[in-house]
This record gives sequence, structure tokens and C-alpha cells, in this order.
Amino acid sequence: MNTATSAANAPQAMPPEAVVMQMVMGGFVAQAVYVAAKLGIADLLETKPQSAADLAEQTNMNAGALYRVLRALASVGIFRESEPRTFALTPLAETLLSDSANSVKDAAIWMGEEPHWRVYSEMLWSVETGKPAWERVHGREVFPYLFEENAPLGEIFNRAMSGFSRQAIPAVVEAYDFSNIKTLADIGGGYGHLLAGVLNANPHLRGVLFDLPPVFAGAAELLENENVIDRTELVRGDFFEEIPVSADVYLLKHIIHDWDDERNVKILKNIRAAMPDGAKILIVDAVIPEDNEQHFGKILDLEMLVSPGGLERTESQFRTLLTEAGFRLTRIIPTRSPVSIVEAVKAI
Repeated sequence: MNTATSAANAPQAMPPEAVVMQMVMGGFVAQAVYVAAKLGIADLLETKPQSAADLAEQTNMNAGALYRVLRALASVGIFRESEPRTFALTPLAETLLSDSANSVKDAAIWMGEEPHWRVYSEMLWSVETGKPAWERVHGREVFPYLFEENAPLGEIFNRAMSGFSRQAIPAVVEAYDFSNIKTLADIGGGYGHLLAGVLNANPHLRGVLFDLPPVFAGAAELLENENVIDRTELVRGDFFEEIPVSADVYLLKHIIHDWDDERNVKILKNIRAAMPDGAKILIVDAVIPEDNEQHFGKILDLEMLVSPGGLERTESQFRTLLTEAGFRLTRIIPTRSPVSIVEAVKAI
């Protein structure tokens, strides 16, 4: 073996400045993924490789420009240039398929849409003020903007959140024992993907889906398609006002991280006022470590900073929040996904 040749061909560690520049240019990749997702490129490649020219014709794009985007994505493992100027799917690209069980297509579109992307240009303002940049950019808080002012973007957001729920379903179902529970209430559950997943895995359960009225048409359709509509009660309402739902377990997936402590205390106290003795709450969110460990939640926390104004929390922050709202944190259950299950009961 020629050790000199082997050493020359071995991957070389990138110098620090190159590593940082790669991070700086990460936004370019994010927008390229958005373009591919928005155009449905993965769906077009599902049955066979196609040339950039053919893809451009089908999507009404410029062939040369589309090729450059796909070439860049192929360089990071999303798509593969199987022949000159011809592209095929890869395992990473398959996550952009519309019908993939682990699809992130809608999330990629949500993250890349101009009203959302523009908010990140004001992150410095959020760091200066501690306030979400969304309101500075759009004149309204994120959720009123999405559901009252820009319904098409709100629909994209809902689809993205449904995608996150689909990914969390098997992890939550595997990690938590629902066998001794009769009624599960999904608070702010959107279309009900997670609720439907838990109900399908636990045929003895009955469910309650509590959310704002705009989501209910989509929720009813999904719950019917999942064959759990006959075991689910749909309750319309605003969790900041009142939660008139009695259940054994109250599920909050990606709700607590959207809000600051003051508003979360309102939500939690409204649940506490409605919950019977012995009931529990399950918060499905990232629980971020307090050291330098890499963690998905530490990056997602920046989205909370600039958009809704919430935050991803550490175990101690969850404990403090729950105590203030009259609860006692009983345990944190890790899952095989980036989220954990924070379980709490009424404090005595």
C-alpha cells in the first residue's frame, strides 16, 4: 500500500475559517431546499431520473438556473447527478416527497416562504430588544397574521406542523404508556395528527381535540380518514380564555415553546382549572441540555426568538414554569425523536 498516496487522498479536515464560512452560507442551502420543495422536484423524480431541462419544462423554470440549484443540492446529498445534467433521488431527497412518512417538504416550504424568511433579517433587533421580530416586520404577532391576515401562509404553516406531528407520532406512542388512560385531550392540536396516531395505537382511548375554529375543517377530514372521528370530540376555543375539557391526560405538543412564561402560565392554569383529580399533562417539546452538546432544540430556539417570542426550555426552566402554574414535574421521558415528554400533575 502506498501510504503517501493514501494520505494524499484521505479527507482533510477543513480549516476553522472554512467551517464557519460553510455555516454562513447555510442560508443558501436552505433556500435551495425551499425551491426544490416548492417546485415538487422530488415528486417529479419519484419514478425515474430526469434532466434539468425536462424538470424546468414541467415547472416552468429556467433550465440553466434550475440545474445550478440542483447541482448545489446534489453536492450536499440532496439529489444525485446520475448523468450529466440529469438528477435522481437520494435518501435525503426522498424526505421531500409529498407522500413520504417522514416528509419535511411542507416544513421546508414554510421555512423558506418570503414572509417567514424575511423575519430572520431582523434577528439582531430581537437580540437587542428581546422581542419577536415577526411583529416588527409584519405589524402583527405571528398567529393572528397567519390565521386572520394571510390564510394561504397559515395553511402552509398548518401543513408544516402536521409534518412535525407525523414524525413525532411513533416516538411518543413508543415512549409513553397510554394503557391506563380513558380520555386524551390534545390542546392546540391542529389537524389532530398526533391525537389520531395515539388513538390508533390505543383502541380503548377516546380523544378530544381542542383548538381555534379555522383548523376544524381540516381536522375533521383527517380524523375521518384515520378512522378515529367516532372516538373524537372536537371542541372549539382559545386556550388563553378557557379550556372546558375534562380528560385523564392533557397533551400539549409544540404549544409551550411558542409562548413566554406569562402566557404559558395562563394556558396551564386554564388546564388546571378544568382537569379532574389524578389527571396529568404531557408537554411534548424539546428539552435542551445546559452544556455545549449539539441539540436540535438549541437551533429551533432561534425560531422561537424571532417568530412567536417563545423559547425552548431546559429541565430547570420547565420545572420553574410548571411550579408557577400550580403543577409538579414528575418525570421527563426521552424519545427517539428530538422531542421529550414532560409529565406533570397538580401540585398539592
